[in-house]
Amino acid sequence: MTFWNWVELLIWWFLFFAYLVILFQILSDLFRDHQLSGWWKAVWIIFLIIFPFLTALVYVIARGRGMAERGQAAAIQAKHDTDSYIRGVAGKSPADQIADAKALLDSGVIDANEFAQLKAKALA
Repeated sequence: MTFWNWVELLIWWFLFFAYLVILFQILSDLFRDHQLSGWWKAVWIIFLIIFPFLTALVYVIARGRGMAERGQAAAIQAKHDTDSYIRGVAGKSPADQIADAKALLDSGVIDANEFAQLKAKALA
C-alpha cells in the first residue's frame, strides 16, 4: 500500500467512527425524549436501519434543538447528582463539627476534655 492509500483508509475510518458517534447520540436522544411516543421512536429506528445517513441528517435538522436541550438538561442533572453525592460523602466541615461539639459541651452532655478531643479530631 502507498502512503495515500493509508491516508484514504484513515479518512474512511474517521468518517465511520464519526457516523457511529452521531448514531449513538441519536439513539440516546430518542430514548431520553419522554414526549415522543414509542411508535415514533420505533419509526425513527427503522428508518435509521434502512436509510442511515439520510435519516441521521433529517433527525439532526428536525430535532437538533430539542436534542441539544435534552443533552444540556442531562448534563445539568448529572452535575447536580455528582455534587449531591460529594456533599453527602464529604460530611460536615470542621467548623460544623466544632459547633456541634460546643453545643454538646454547653448542654452538659460532654465535658471539657471530650470537647478538646473532638475539636482536635475536627482540626486534624
